Amino acid sequence: MSLSIYKCHDDAVVPKYATKFSSCFDIHACLIPGWELKGKLEDGADCVISVTDSRVVGIPPKSRILVPTGLKFNIPPCCSVRLHPRSGMAFKYGLMLVNCEGVIDEDYCEQVFAAVYNCSNNFISIAHSDRICQAEMIKDSRTEILETKIEPLKKSDRLGGFGSTGTK
Repeated sequence: MSLSIYKCHDDAVVPKYATKFSSCFDIHACLIPGWELKGKLEDGADCVISVTDSRVVGIPPKSRILVPTGLKFNIPPCCSVRLHPRSGMAFKYGLMLVNCEGVIDEDYCEQVFAAVYNCSNNFISIAHSDRICQAEMIKDSRTEILETKIEPLKKSDRLGGFGSTGTK
């Protein structure tokens, strides 16, 4: 399978795999002076962060922001692209994806944005071309969904849900 990438801006970085055995390819921030990034502060209020000549933005603590990639994907039929956090960014800096995993459907044809969340108590700076998340293209497993009047059969003696099987 192949994924065609269109650069919306000359300075956008085409994704690539970091190592020979990487499962996902890296997605980079595309920060162009004069662009305004939409976000939400901790209290839910809208905010706008302007990209300066230094092409760096500071993400306020406990806030969310849409980071442009400068890319459009031409996703093949019956596929999607999944955005995942980069573990180093999450662990070292507290920068994660807002929804843990972003799903880009095959019919989405606009610029891709990474919805990032600063879960730290500090301003987090990201610069143009920083690797902000990682992605993979996957084959969709389309499922026929059927309503039934028959309750699911009990398959075990398990009772409960979240945490019901313990940790050991």
